[in-house]
Amino acid sequence: MTTANNDVQVSSVTLNPGGGMTFGGSIAEQLMHSGFRAEALRPMTTLRKDEWEVLDQALIEVTRQRLRGVGDLMSRGLTYNLGNALGVTRLEWETVSDMNPAEVNMSGLTEAENDRITYGLTGMPIPIIHKDFHINIRALSASRNRGEALDTTQVRYATRKVSEMIESLLFSGGYSVGAQGAVYGYTNYPNRNTDSVTATWVTATGAQILADVLEMIGVAQGDFMWGPYVLYVPEAVLVNMSNDYKAESDKTILQRVLEVPGISAVLPSYNLSASNVVLVQMTSDVVDMVNGMQPTVLQWESHGGMMVNFKVMAIMVPRMKADDNSRCGIVHYS
Repeated sequence: MTTANNDVQVSSVTLNPGGGMTFGGSIAEQLMHSGFRAEALRPMTTLRKDEWEVLDQALIEVTRQRLRGVGDLMSRGLTYNLGNALGVTRLEWETVSDMNPAEVNMSGLTEAENDRITYGLTGMPIPIIHKDFHINIRALSASRNRGEALDTTQVRYATRKVSEMIESLLFSGGYSVGAQGAVYGYTNYPNRNTDSVTATWVTATGAQILADVLEMIGVAQGDFMWGPYVLYVPEAVLVNMSNDYKAESDKTILQRVLEVPGISAVLPSYNLSASNVVLVQMTSDVVDMVNGMQPTVLQWESHGGMMVNFKVMAIMVPRMKADDNSRCGIVHYS
């Protein structure tokens, strides 16, 4: 399955029931013939070394700006590095149940309840996120003749689109491949905890916001999730949280919320609407980022070498987790 958002492609490479693979997108054919080596699509024959450096630098700058929630996970070490990601179409892992409480007695001779852990299996597809652009070979030659640096406008826009899609998947999910499962985000993961805010946080008082935060923490702790937590809010909510907690207070709403035990950060996200807020326990049993390939610029020629084609491509998807009893450290209020 392939989905598009502002012409950003999320393509799959899927295993056929009868053997072999089905490839989505023209770049997949190029990768197949190169043995799934991304380096084969970064040749030095058309672009010079310094031109590749210009493109890569522009890509890095934009990626750092747009990957907010993803960057937060990666800075905390909440990643799962996927080797040879171009050849992996599905990731599977086990969920684990709990045991009943231990026995307490004086002798230790009483036979305790015979218990055992049970395991479940779950998984998700590993799609490719990509955006294409091209440069006419004459325009490239003209820039060299004038001694000008390669124009990075297109690679910046393409990188922004890819980064925004990765960030959108983290918060909203929205990609599925039939029996292979789906990529879920904070606000659509089936096992997340959900409820309603007292009032929209864009205009809510400090007392209302604090009451909701304490309730959300209580919900998380009800699933034996003890923190640390990050609270993600819409951009407009963060502005409201800059107001005084109460009339003539020496603290803002934000400062008061950050005083709550367990809250390590309150961060804005442009992927959350005004009525949605998310509390996430930042541990690897709740969420991590599957890191198969960070945004990378690939290049190939077409039209007899007259057109230089580029693709900004990434294999990065969020992985939401719950235990075998569907307990989860994600709390979504709307």
